[in-house]
Amino acid sequence: MQIYRARNPRKSPLWQCTHRHFSTFLTRYSDDYQPRQGPLRPTIPQVVDKFLNCGTLERGFARIRCDNCGLNALLAFSCKSRWFCPSCHQKNVQTCAEFLVARVLAPVPHRHYVLALPKMLRAYFQRHRPLLKHLCTAAHHSLTLYLRSALGKSKAHPAIILTLHTFGEYLDFHPHIHALVADGLFTRDGEFHPLSELPIKPLEEIFRAHIIQLLVDLDLLPHDRVRLLHSWKHSGFNVHHGESIPPENKAVLEQLAQYILRNPFSVAKMTLHSGGEKVIYRSKLNPKINRNFEIFTGPDFLATITQHIPDKGAQMIRYYGWYSNKMRGQRHRGQNGGVPADPLRPPCTPPPPAKLPSKKWRDVILKVWHTDPLICPHCQHRMRVLAVIDQRKVIEKILLHLNLWSGLPAFMPPRGPPPAIPKHWEADDPQSRDPFPDYDNVFTD
Repeated sequence: MQIYRARNPRKSPLWQCTHRHFSTFLTRYSDDYQPRQGPLRPTIPQVVDKFLNCGTLERGFARIRCDNCGLNALLAFSCKSRWFCPSCHQKNVQTCAEFLVARVLAPVPHRHYVLALPKMLRAYFQRHRPLLKHLCTAAHHSLTLYLRSALGKSKAHPAIILTLHTFGEYLDFHPHIHALVADGLFTRDGEFHPLSELPIKPLEEIFRAHIIQLLVDLDLLPHDRVRLLHSWKHSGFNVHHGESIPPENKAVLEQLAQYILRNPFSVAKMTLHSGGEKVIYRSKLNPKINRNFEIFTGPDFLATITQHIPDKGAQMIRYYGWYSNKMRGQRHRGQNGGVPADPLRPPCTPPPPAKLPSKKWRDVILKVWHTDPLICPHCQHRMRVLAVIDQRKVIEKILLHLNLWSGLPAFMPPRGPPPAIPKHWEADDPQSRDPFPDYDNVFTD
């Protein structure tokens, strides 16, 4: 097995760009970016501050030791930010994808759907971010009507997992829905009715009608624009569906789950130029501009990627129908009208826990890179965690003694109260806190 080498967050082009240009971005925001993106949301400086201090020993660490050779190490805490910090978000991608395959997806075929909006309507969702939850609801209602109409079963339940994406290929604001959907419907007693191959055009028309009616009901879309949208031969709405995936192909299902949960941007596509003043972001060939890259100034790049940070409390993953929290809970508790705890499992099998325990940092590293981070690099024996240090005075004392103290990092600004979450949201977060935080290690010997 390979020896684990901890990452250095401050060597990444994302950290260097953010560290160099974030204060300029904040200074210029009201004049240069607010007219397009709206007022600066409080969650942006909070998430960026956490990212800049990800893996910083001054924020706290765990002490580990090899009892065989006596090697000591400090493991710095990670920021645990999702949808921005690439490393921390990737851990959540791995954990959540495993949770979906192991505990949520029924043993039936599934299909991947993508439902996207025309460019004309995207600005409404950018300036009115609460609309994004209604986008998920419209996608859910559209898929439900499409499946029920195809099978002629108005009372049957779809099984849908939705993820909300706000980013396009070149990081522009492009709200759309990725859906992992059972390829059929469930009746209340758990019987599954599979779906045959269907044309996708009816789903596009249903989705378009739901979105236009949503914006009209909220007095956001004027009637002349409604007539314009209906007059287009090509509406700009785009719906795609993939091939049906059989239930035994769990590896493909997990890869698909990871894909629809991915971070809005990739550090591997970033290159810093002109002494860090410019960012080149490479992706697939864009036929409209006939190139496979985009060039940003540092502040412009930060403005582009931070618009995809969700508001605190916003649910980016939602579960509907057979996969909703309510129906899964009923099956697990055996309260579904007197039927067994889960009609898809043998009655003698005890129901699984509602959530997978959150994967420890070591387990995720081992799964992805096949490297055990708690193996001693000197003697290859197993190391153990001695203590978790998170008190400022103790942190400073230890780091001063080891000549590792560089001063306290800038701590996050005060947070306001979390926004109220409507009760009708059907969402679940399979993540729970680890017994101890994620880390990067610094050996002190």
